[in-house]
Amino acid sequence: MAYPIENKLVIGIASSALFDLAESDAVFREKGVEAYRQYQEKHIDQPLRPGVAFPFIRRFLEINKRFTEQSPVEVVLLSRNSPETGLRVFRSIQQHELDITRAAFNAGNSPHLYLPAFNASLFLSANEEDVQRAIDAHYPAGTVLPTKIFDDEKDGELRVAFDFDGVIADDEAEAVFQQDRNLAAFHAHEASKQAIALRPGPLADFFRRLAALQQLEEARKANDPEYKKLVRIAIITARSAPAHERVVTTLKSWGVSVDEAFFLGGMEKARILNALKPHIFFDDQRGHLKPGADNVSMVHVPFGVTNKARH
Repeated sequence: MAYPIENKLVIGIASSALFDLAESDAVFREKGVEAYRQYQEKHIDQPLRPGVAFPFIRRFLEINKRFTEQSPVEVVLLSRNSPETGLRVFRSIQQHELDITRAAFNAGNSPHLYLPAFNASLFLSANEEDVQRAIDAHYPAGTVLPTKIFDDEKDGELRVAFDFDGVIADDEAEAVFQQDRNLAAFHAHEASKQAIALRPGPLADFFRRLAALQQLEEARKANDPEYKKLVRIAIITARSAPAHERVVTTLKSWGVSVDEAFFLGGMEKARILNALKPHIFFDDQRGHLKPGADNVSMVHVPFGVTNKARH
């Protein structure tokens, strides 16, 4: 029996994250709403090209194909399009054979208010304003950044990588470091609290629900040793010893684990990203999302102390 939506891991995604809308957006900006409507109508049967988050979403939906009885995940389209101009988006979804059936078309308004209605644990969009509004309303969200993506269809995994502070956990520890950028003081603070779990960050619910899906896979593998797991989760953080212990404490308190954890001590994250090749990587600091990693969908989570100066 399929899970009700209240029990599913739901991702809300804007068409700007799922597809490459560069051409149609240029029409909208240069010629206005009516020209945009006519353009989308004229090209309604021309599939939109995959966007930055497409490889991640395609693999995420693969989970339901592995667990057809439960269908534990769902993707909902949350769009600024009107129902009329959104027709091309939905036809493109069908042409790319993505199992997305629910949608909210908001005719130019930010769709973030509907995240709770759809029980979404994550909202992805290329519209920075919409994402910031979601974060300000305490909803989980991230901005997909322009990236050249290659989707290897022979790659049978879904690799998801997270920064820790300001993404999975809140920014309490990050605030200590940012106060005077004293690494020794940061390590002393974290060592003194190594047995105290950090509070959840903006993507904690998404992270924990994704980790819970691995339990389904572990149960499958226990019954079928030939089963190859789909979901692989990594943490890539600038923390190093002894501050790494608080990460482990926090994960244990939540009852979750990850496949891999990298404590880099300030080393360039691109070195790990290029080796791991995650299908999506979440970080709260833009500086960690600069070019340098190949074929990695980068997502900025505009949360916490590192983003307050800009916001």
